[in-house]
Amino acid sequence: MNIGVLALQGDVREHLTALAESDVLARPVRRPEELADVDGLVIPGGESTAISKLAVTFGLLDPIRKRIADGMPVYGSCAGMIMLAATVLDGRADQESFHGIDMTVRRNAFGRQVDSFEASVEIEDIEGGPFHAVFIRAPWVEETGRDVRVLGRVAEGTAAGRIVAVRQGNLLATAFHPELTGDLRVHRYFVEMVRQAL
Repeated sequence: MNIGVLALQGDVREHLTALAESDVLARPVRRPEELADVDGLVIPGGESTAISKLAVTFGLLDPIRKRIADGMPVYGSCAGMIMLAATVLDGRADQESFHGIDMTVRRNAFGRQVDSFEASVEIEDIEGGPFHAVFIRAPWVEETGRDVRVLGRVAEGTAAGRIVAVRQGNLLATAFHPELTGDLRVHRYFVEMVRQAL
């Protein structure tokens, strides 16, 4: 089983490491031919506008959209959540996404870099207690379509109730960065999604 990490911008290495520690072959994806060789794809955190531009430049925008439409499992963290959204609020006018999940997300919803924070988030379907979630210039989900399952919300503070983890079919997205915590449960959950899709 090969899982790719979209390696255009962002915390690619951390996702590659987390996937390798989850006992799968993980490889960077920068070209359409590399995309064709993977069974699932992770879209890392980073800068969603930069990832959008580079996906167009590297000829990956339409191939990724097609693989998503064909059922390839994809997991997006932070900027990856934005890239999987059907609708992006507070994005650039020319910003593209992969249109995978029927949701509306707001970029930088929790504030700027200085407003980054950590919180405990219970994630439905993932056992072992609350997840220690790291939010860095994170989005949140404002609306979901009827086929989208909400897996996690912020439990307390000024953002209590905000949606930060969702799943629609073979697509998974979190507003936080599990690759930065050493907790592999989200990656292992995604690996199992890929295994079931195969």
